[in-house]
Amino acid sequence: MALEVACARVGWSYRRLQPPPAVVAVNLRWLAGYRHPRYQGPPGLWVALAEAFAAPRPLADGAAAVGDPLQVLPVVYHALWSGWLETRLDEPLSERALLCARGDDRGRADIPAASAAGRNEG
Repeated sequence: MALEVACARVGWSYRRLQPPPAVVAVNLRWLAGYRHPRYQGPPGLWVALAEAFAAPRPLADGAAAVGDPLQVLPVVYHALWSGWLETRLDEPLSERALLCARGDDRGRADIPAASAAGRNEG
């Protein structure tokens, strides 16, 4: 394959990936619609989401606990896209999907106070 040879000549590796499973592709396509910073929401909302989803909880329950779902859900989807919230993407993303705040060592200090810092918007 010509592309593989060209990559090898410049020291790059080339590999061809298989497309993701259908459910993963649908979920990623949905979440990608919320990647723009306009979906970050008002100040303090990310802290409320981190608290609501500190333990795994259904998406609809956590969103309702934070506020009006019409205002909160776009921010939840943006947080999922950005990696602030986590869920299984190999299962359909629905109101029953279990979400939790990212459990890494960065903690809440890394949550944007006004969500204006932006992160992973691509």
